[in-house]
Formats: sequence, structure tokens, C-alpha cells
Amino acid sequence: MDSTLRAIGGVPTYVLTDNEKTLTIDRVAGIAVRHPQVVAAGRHYGLQVHTCVPFAPESKGGSEATVRIAKADLVPTDANLRVEYSSFAQLRGACAVFCQQVNNRIHRETGKVPSSMLDIEKSRLHPLPAPPHALALGESRQVLRDQKVRFGSVRYSPPAGLVGQEAWVRADGDELVIVVDLSRLAHRPEWMQGPAGLAEVARHQLSLPGRPVIDLSHYPDHPQEMDGGPRQPKPKPVNDAEKAFLELGPGAKSWLIEASPAGTTRIRVKMAAAVELAALVGAGEVDIALGLAATAGRFAEDDLMSINQHRRHSSRPADLVVADESHSVQPGTSAWADFGRKVT
Repeated sequence: MDSTLRAIGGVPTYVLTDNEKTLTIDRVAGIAVRHPQVVAAGRHYGLQVHTCVPFAPESKGGSEATVRIAKADLVPTDANLRVEYSSFAQLRGACAVFCQQVNNRIHRETGKVPSSMLDIEKSRLHPLPAPPHALALGESRQVLRDQKVRFGSVRYSPPAGLVGQEAWVRADGDELVIVVDLSRLAHRPEWMQGPAGLAEVARHQLSLPGRPVIDLSHYPDHPQEMDGGPRQPKPKPVNDAEKAFLELGPGAKSWLIEASPAGTTRIRVKMAAAVELAALVGAGEVDIALGLAATAGRFAEDDLMSINQHRRHSSRPADLVVADESHSVQPGTSAWADFGRKVT
């Protein structure tokens, strides 16, 4: 109802619906008993909710026509040749396109364009309240200490800076929407833009229990990369020797990142030797050699000097060979190819 009123741009005196159990909880002597939450929602928007008379098609007006229109023009059938929708959002887009088409062409009965008739009718509608009713926002949840909200036994991540705050979550098609009242925040995070008030802060695909949905961009300081692997460490020098080595360039940083987990011994001595070599042949040459050593996994005592000398004479980075199982320095078995064969 909130979405419909906002699409129209105003509030009528009443709305007419079918006899859903969400609206009519009982019937006493033929009189419909309204759901109290729906009555509260109607009071919030300034309208009354009416239901159709059972088994009286003349009292339903156009509420039944929407189903017929959907079946004829929106649901994929052999008649309209529509393809299957991959998501609920795609179906919603098709509905929006259909509404634009039919509301901007001349109606057969009235001879007028529905959108222009709506502009005239808006002058008779009540103003629409800016904040929606709490029912339209969804279910109230608190952002837990691990910066997640739970919905349907599944954890979903909101953006940073909302721990301990109240959030509203609701299923919107095949997505979960998280809404927060920004005016209640004592300190607004840096990512938060726009005026204070209710705002959608996150939208996730609905998931199943045991499969949490985590957007890692909501955790800028979390030690995980977007692919789920460990974050690549960032070297931070703590003394002059480390600073001098890292200032050689990106190759030096790559060398340190790769050499450390490889169990390289005398790593500080090798870093100092690289700085001394840079004073002789230039920081750029040494940095390139360090990058090649990091790529090839060569962290031995004289590897840096060997790579630098090789580059000065005949090396090309394209000819780089990584020492692994497919590139061995062991002699081959070609000499044994004729073993046991009779020589004529």
C-alpha cells in the first residue's frame, strides 16, 4: 500500500481491497473485522481500508482486473512470447515499463490519457506523509556486536557504524532491504550522505539458514579480501633500515611480502645488501631485480646479484622461469633411452 500511494503521489479517502487474511481477520454476521495493524497503517496515511463483499464481483471494481492483466501481459506465456524472468527485480522492471505504456496512451473508455487524468485527481488527494508506516519498513532488528542483523535465521551485514542501532528489515521480492533512521545516530559515519531520516542502507539477495550474506565492503578494516582469501599485508617500516629498503620501489615491497612467508633466512642482511647495491647500480635496477626475485621465488644469498647481472647482459622479463615441479635442474633420462637395446 505504501509503494502504491507513493507511485500515485497522494492519498485517497479510502482504498478497496480483496478479503485477504492479512486485512480481514474475521467476519461476524457478515461484517468484516479489520486487522488492527492495518487500521493503524490506514490512520497513519489518513485513509480507510475497505474490503470487497464476498461473492459480489460488482463490489470489487478493478481489484480483480489486475490479476487478469498480469496473466495476459506480464506472466510469460505462449501467447505473449515473454521470456522467463531471472529475478523479481526484473519482473518489477517489466511492470514499470508496462505501466508507463498503458498510462501514457489514450484509454478506450474515457478517451483520455490516464497520466493526465491522475494529475487532475491529485488536487483532490491528501498529502502523503514523508515517513512510511512502521509496517512498510519491515521487522525491527538491532544491529548486533558483530555488525550483522538476523532475518529468517540468516545473518546479513549492514554498513559500518551502526552497531547497537535499531534497523528495519523486510523481504522485497528476492532481496532483503535494511533501513535505518539516520536521525537517531549520535555520530554519522563517513559513508553516510544526505539528510537525516529513514534511509535504505543495504540490499542483499535472500539466503538460506547457515549461509550468511556478508558484503565485505561493509568491513573496511576486516582482514579479508573480496575473494575471501587472506588480505595481502602492507609493509610499514619501523626503522631507518626498513624505510630505506622499501623506498627502493614496489619490487622491494613485493620481495619482502613473498620472502617473509617463504621462511627466508638472514632477511635483514639481504635487505641491507639490496640498499648497498642500489647505491652502486641505481635504485630502479635493484627494484626491478627484487620484483623478479619475488615472482620467481628466489631468495637465496646471491640471487639478487645474479638476477641483476643477468639483466644487464641478456635477460628479458618474459624469459623468467619460476622454480617449480615443472622446471627441474635435475638431469633427464634421455641417456637411458637405448638401455637394453641391441646395437647393430
